[in-house]
Amino acid sequence: MLVQRTELRNIAIIAHVDHGKTTLVDGLLKQAHVFRSNQQVAERVLDSNDLERERGITILAKNTAIRIYDAEADQQVKINIVDTPGHADFGGEVERVLNMVDGVLLLVDAAEGPMPQTRFVLRKALELGHRTIVVINKLDRRNADLDRVLNEVFDLYIELGATDAQADFPVVYTVATTGQAGLTPELGPDLKPLFDAILREIPCPTVDLDAPLQMLVTALEYDNHRGLTAIGRVFAGRLTAGQSITRLTRHGEQLPESARYLYVHEGLERVEVPAAEAGDIVAIAGLQEIAIGETLADPEHPVALPVIQVGKPTVRMSFGVNTSPLAGKEGLWSTARKLRERLSEELRHNVSLQVEETNRADTFIVSGRGELQLAILIETMRREGYEFQVSRPTVILQQDQDGQTLEPYEEVHIQTPPDTVGAVVEMLGKRRGEMVTIADASDGSVLMTYHVPTRGLLGFRYQFLSATRGMGLMSTTFYRVGPLAGRISSRSRGSLVAWEPGVATTFGLKNAEQRGISFIGPGAEVYQGMVFGEHQRLGDLDLNVCKTKHLTNMRSSIRDIEIRLITPQEMSLDRCMEYLSDDELLEVTPKSLRIRKRILDTHERGQQTKRVKEALG
Repeated sequence: MLVQRTELRNIAIIAHVDHGKTTLVDGLLKQAHVFRSNQQVAERVLDSNDLERERGITILAKNTAIRIYDAEADQQVKINIVDTPGHADFGGEVERVLNMVDGVLLLVDAAEGPMPQTRFVLRKALELGHRTIVVINKLDRRNADLDRVLNEVFDLYIELGATDAQADFPVVYTVATTGQAGLTPELGPDLKPLFDAILREIPCPTVDLDAPLQMLVTALEYDNHRGLTAIGRVFAGRLTAGQSITRLTRHGEQLPESARYLYVHEGLERVEVPAAEAGDIVAIAGLQEIAIGETLADPEHPVALPVIQVGKPTVRMSFGVNTSPLAGKEGLWSTARKLRERLSEELRHNVSLQVEETNRADTFIVSGRGELQLAILIETMRREGYEFQVSRPTVILQQDQDGQTLEPYEEVHIQTPPDTVGAVVEMLGKRRGEMVTIADASDGSVLMTYHVPTRGLLGFRYQFLSATRGMGLMSTTFYRVGPLAGRISSRSRGSLVAWEPGVATTFGLKNAEQRGISFIGPGAEVYQGMVFGEHQRLGDLDLNVCKTKHLTNMRSSIRDIEIRLITPQEMSLDRCMEYLSDDELLEVTPKSLRIRKRILDTHERGQQTKRVKEALG
């Protein structure tokens, strides 16, 4: 028999990146009195990952829960909250956690309005039939335009095919940083209007408590003491600690398991409980083996739930064992076996990644949603002590039924000052971009929308920031798969390559300054074939940066003045990935990032270049 669990709500908070999701969760936690009055709480408390705090974005979806009093029902109501990533590269996180909830809070910036990721996450929520509450956040922004933003949100609902009931959405206005909300732009002193909207508008779970157990696994964690932990929602039946259950794999296999430890979320903590019911979001620890998307069911009536479907990857890179002359000096784990184990472990909790073997035992192909997702994986691995090398990101091409080659396209939204529009239009034109719209923003900037092949966006972000002097904003989301756009030039300049191994000297680098921009300073260890700078012209140039000044008996106060070098350009991981050419690799260690040529030997590399030119005619 179906019953309504009026004491429970399950919601997800979805939005474009930097529209205030995690800050709003902070306010909900504080005003639900999750923290002590004298407790010191960090900002964006759910962004606990070091990379999340450094980059200021949410990378992993996280669960929390609050309890508030419902005066109309005269009862305490538990609200399970899932904070989701806002960047399109982590869309797989959003797709899998939306299966756990019954409704969503759609956050929209009061000045920017709906952005590319807003469209993506809202489409997924509407497809699942979720009830939505539109939260227009950041009312305190100087250029906030509430009427325009609300109209754009309504247009987006209609464009995405929302039903009449879904398009009749409630609206709450908030300033998450001060913890204020209101049903009109006149805000109240707290978030009570938002709490009330959740209680009234988000449906409570309607479940069958007497049906056989069904639980869908949507996330995995590992505990050193209690082993593998599966997180998901109980869709039917009841679950008790220590209960025997059946694991239904993606391939239809039925394997015995036991729910040794059972937890639910309370605030930021997990609390061990003896039992849970349908509608609850729980964590089961002590499992032998499990995968995201699998079902945990009653052994006597094992019925699988629909498998979680996520979008296909669009970009891939090769991960391989580090083969440079400096290999093994800085990392803890550098063998093919360790690399394979780490990538296999990543697949267990990151459903949007794919890993393929190659014809070489020490090289693997890793595919993901975008450069940022792969960059986060690389940075995470290097912080764990892994040492490896990666190639330039490349786009995954497809074939249609007629044999025509297809490639992914992105929808690019750009906001830039008026005086840089020409430079941006020229750059995107060279990258086969097609302008869709252009308009003036209320703050005096220019808004542009483009459809660009994903190939054209590889390595574009740094050039875009340089052209707009750091004032431009760019966001992308997957648009469609279309015909191959044609040739796109990747780089207009070559590399400065070290001629011989040794230690870079001030004298050697001073001579190299006239040829381009250096990435290293004096004292850096280099090897033959290592890229130490960017050439000012097209084509690579091999230089000796290890040579020293010959000593003579001649002395001169003018000649002995200290040589001053231009400060070398710092190369972050993102910048290195964008800089890479097809014939280059990035050497990644816990301490260093080094760009190198695939063929290290200068003479052999020259012969290879000559053969390629002859083949091209």
